[in-house]
Amino acid sequence: MTQPIFMVGARGAGKTTVGSALAKALGYKFVDTDLTLLRTSGLSVADIVEREGWEGFRRRETETLKAICAPFTVIATGGGVVLAQENRDFMRDAGTVIYLRSPASTLANRLEDAPLEDQRPTLTGKPITEEMMEVLNEREALYQHAAHHVVDGTLDPAGVVNAILDALALPVAR
Repeated sequence: MTQPIFMVGARGAGKTTVGSALAKALGYKFVDTDLTLLRTSGLSVADIVEREGWEGFRRRETETLKAICAPFTVIATGGGVVLAQENRDFMRDAGTVIYLRSPASTLANRLEDAPLEDQRPTLTGKPITEEMMEVLNEREALYQHAAHHVVDGTLDPAGVVNAILDALALPVAR
């Protein structure tokens, strides 16, 4: 398999952590859409949202997703990338999409353990567990629709990588 592998899921799902480890296991390049967008724009997510609204951020996110798509690459996407049908279709057509699925309580605990408020503004202004429940209620069907494979994101990173490798039936790079 040479096509890119896209990691999707809510904030705190482990897309960056697992994606990086998966890329290493496969001998692939790893790219994070949020980090690439921040580096190329010179702005934080909060800055972009403040200046351009979520619509402007989502437009930039789509442009970044398409720009970094390449063979032999694992791509960690932003949690809201699935909101645009264009992005869901693009990822499904261009590569393999893995949904790292975790319950809201797991996601909230991870976000509380490693808060990044300056990079990830609250979507609802509500407590994190409540926000994650709302986000999952809104996006679960979209994550499922985009995904070729759904993997249990509650496992430790090595366990998630192994589950992905099993789902893809891919050998580990030597």
